[in-house]
Amino acid sequence: MLTVADLPRRELAARLAGPGLVLRTGPFANRIRSDIPQLRDGIALLYADYPVDAPGGFADFHLSLRRAGGLRRFFRPQVCFSHEGVSPFKPLPLAQAFPMFEWVMNWCVTHRAHSWLIIHAAVLERHGRAIILPAPPGSGKSTLCAALVTRGWRLLSDEMTLVRLDDGAVLPLPRPVSLKNESIGIIRAYAPDAVLSPPVENTNKGTIAHLKAPSASIARVGDVAQPAFIVFPRYEAGAPVTLTPMGRARAFMGVAENAFNYQVLGMRGFTALGQLIDATAAFEFRYSKLDDAVQLFERMARDGA
Repeated sequence: MLTVADLPRRELAARLAGPGLVLRTGPFANRIRSDIPQLRDGIALLYADYPVDAPGGFADFHLSLRRAGGLRRFFRPQVCFSHEGVSPFKPLPLAQAFPMFEWVMNWCVTHRAHSWLIIHAAVLERHGRAIILPAPPGSGKSTLCAALVTRGWRLLSDEMTLVRLDDGAVLPLPRPVSLKNESIGIIRAYAPDAVLSPPVENTNKGTIAHLKAPSASIARVGDVAQPAFIVFPRYEAGAPVTLTPMGRARAFMGVAENAFNYQVLGMRGFTALGQLIDATAAFEFRYSKLDDAVQLFERMARDGA
């Protein structure tokens, strides 16, 4: 199957500027059109291992990210996003084109893909057991996710856990891991060989960089995972590793609060979430040192307890 890396840089640019690059991420085909070099370079770096379809093929999502016209092309240039002719977001500074691309890819899934229960959570798998990490921004979720990925865990997603409504299996959607502010330097020191995008400063989330998803995780995009644990992480400076069991009612409400489309799905969402809670063990998790956290998660995945 053809991948982004198989396309000469000139061909990649031509597809983006013309009929669109049809990029496959998990179960979704995304037709991407753009005239922005920063976005082209980001896709070439971080999506090199992802399959691409023929330019005229079917696409679930149609994304256009273009330079703003008029004087904005020369004075404080901006990037504008549109989806199927609609522009749901305000333009951003041109330097933020790649972070905007990642954000709008998330937006497309959370607003359109209601065939699954979608939880704002990282999800990783090892030894046949998947661990779901729901958490609000600032909890250290993505830093922990990145650390686990660099230590051999299979990445299913950093941002969105897709739970099948019929059987509760988790569908892989591996994409670059978003790192913010201090987390960028932490992961660079923790995994010096990891591939990260150049940092982009002054976004509404601070400084952003993205960690490339492992090629092994991308290659297994067709293999669903069975959830074994739901862990609510929280980074606390100086805190020892603590893993505290959660009751099912609290776990249910905690996941529901972090679900994008729980209310949209109605009874189907309630049933799917209930089945997920019944099939997993739930914990609150506090940590300050990544090595300690990774060792604990390894024992959980290996021993199942």
